[in-house]
Amino acid sequence: MTMKQYSIQSILGFWYDQSNSKKWFNSTSIFDTEIKQRFEAVWQSAADHKLNEWLESAEGCLALCIVLDQFPLNMFRGEVKSFQTESQAIEIAKHAISKGFDDEIDKSKVSFLYMPLMHSEDLIDQDLCVACFTKRGLQDNVRFAKHHQGIIQEFGRFPHRNEILGRESTAEEIVYLHSDRAFTG
Repeated sequence: MTMKQYSIQSILGFWYDQSNSKKWFNSTSIFDTEIKQRFEAVWQSAADHKLNEWLESAEGCLALCIVLDQFPLNMFRGEVKSFQTESQAIEIAKHAISKGFDDEIDKSKVSFLYMPLMHSEDLIDQDLCVACFTKRGLQDNVRFAKHHQGIIQEFGRFPHRNEILGRESTAEEIVYLHSDRAFTG
């Protein structure tokens, strides 16, 4: 696709396609490569704030959160670049929530609007994430959100990111990372 062929609906159509939704949390290198080949240009445009008109609608905000939060995790798996646009996605999620856009998004799709908050290393964002998932009655997501929130409460960051981000792990984080309770996603 060329940049002109990208639209909010093309992003949402791809992401929520039944065959792709099975890969959200069980990605393959083939799926990662497909996302990179198809969507790296739109990711770069969003990163460069060239799609800011999408901020004017609920679906546009959802598409931007997917492009800026989810796609880089696939496209740049294991690289610092996978977190490059996370803060933008967090701000978009907060913007959408402040506008009430999250209430306009179907319950089956809204989790990816809130997901950037779950990926945040800020406890206030984590608290908002848990509240949003709870408000929409998304109990499986609440469980994962509380797990992420607990990691931030304990460490102030996600220890599993330390190596990728070039951060030195504390002794407590090293013990955690080698434990059965370690989160590696």
